[in-house]
Amino acid sequence: MEIESGEGQLQIHLKTKQTQYAVPDAPYSIGANISTTELNDLVNTILKETDTDHKDVEFDFLVFDEYLKSNLGDHLKERGISFEDIINIEYVERFPAPEPQDCLLHDDWVSAVKTQDKWVLTGCYDNTINLWSIKGDHILTIPGHTNPIKAVAWVSLNDETGIFVSCSQDQNAMLWEWNIAQNSVDCVYTCKGHERGIDCVDVNADKTKFATGSWDTMLKIWSADISDVDDRKRSKSETGATRTPLATLQGHRENISAVQWMDSDTIITASWDHTIKFWDLSLEGIKSEITGNKSFFDISYSKLNGLIITSSADKNLRLYDSRTNQGSVVKNTYFGHTQWIPTVNWSMDYEHLFVSGSYDNQVKLWDLRSPKAPLYDLIGHGDKVMATDWSNKKYVVSGGADNSVRIFKIKKAFEKIKN
Repeated sequence: MEIESGEGQLQIHLKTKQTQYAVPDAPYSIGANISTTELNDLVNTILKETDTDHKDVEFDFLVFDEYLKSNLGDHLKERGISFEDIINIEYVERFPAPEPQDCLLHDDWVSAVKTQDKWVLTGCYDNTINLWSIKGDHILTIPGHTNPIKAVAWVSLNDETGIFVSCSQDQNAMLWEWNIAQNSVDCVYTCKGHERGIDCVDVNADKTKFATGSWDTMLKIWSADISDVDDRKRSKSETGATRTPLATLQGHRENISAVQWMDSDTIITASWDHTIKFWDLSLEGIKSEITGNKSFFDISYSKLNGLIITSSADKNLRLYDSRTNQGSVVKNTYFGHTQWIPTVNWSMDYEHLFVSGSYDNQVKLWDLRSPKAPLYDLIGHGDKVMATDWSNKKYVVSGGADNSVRIFKIKKAFEKIKN
């Protein structure tokens, strides 16, 4: 009866990979109905017994590879774990809540956002691109497209020059050069070839190429090189010289909603046709695919852990493992949003963490080991969230239909325990 009610006594081992917080490797007897608050008290009490100068730390607890959100007994019952076993509990310092920073106000919906170092690149429904500092200073408004911007990406950036690409519903991708000292921007190339609006873009690791996905169902590969002086001299247009694609790949049946380079020869795409496809560029064909039961609105592949997080119209996020032969099997589902989720991004620095943005006006920060609830809700948007980015390890950035970009800062204290 005690087991059925989630009560009784348990034997546990407390373990951590953060050696500064390690406790003696001994079994502890606790009540099965213990909560995370009480486990925190227990760990901090044990630490104070060996270090009188220890200051209380907030921990999260992993039990069978999942964060403990209910009491321990209920957690074990849900998984059919015997109360007679010794339970290993791993504890990690709690990731601190990101702190709201600046709000960057635009003239229309913000549908694309990308950070690089201290700069923020945004794209809007008023057909303009905007450059900002991460501190909230507006640098430039850049016209050129004739329809809403749907995606932006940095190609390269140094102290003197920034190269970036923008993609629009006007069917064009534009490759731009920003002279930082003069604070001037030139469109070097207009990339023409898509027959419908472009929805997504990504740049390869060595910054030589970029890929675009479109409502015409085509994946196109382009050169990101701007060093062709002859082309630039011939161009008298404000929209630069015309560039055609290096390759066009066909395989999706509906809009390509997301594209990402996995390595120099492999691209991953997601589509409204319910599939994720892995493209071999050396063969210019599809080498494998994942089939879902919903349209994919966005995907993010993590080079840190090899996992793919996806967003769809059914309010849920799903995790896939691209490294296994059972790639189509959903590894985990994350619940918490109440409307469509158009955007999701892995952290580039923290292998377990990702953010999502939804039409429910919410940005949520998740740990892949906590499927039932996000770590934090990042509050601020007053309308649907359309874009998120976590390229800069110090900042989470989001854009929305409230005409704003919200910046949330990651506390420095967590950097020392990133892993």
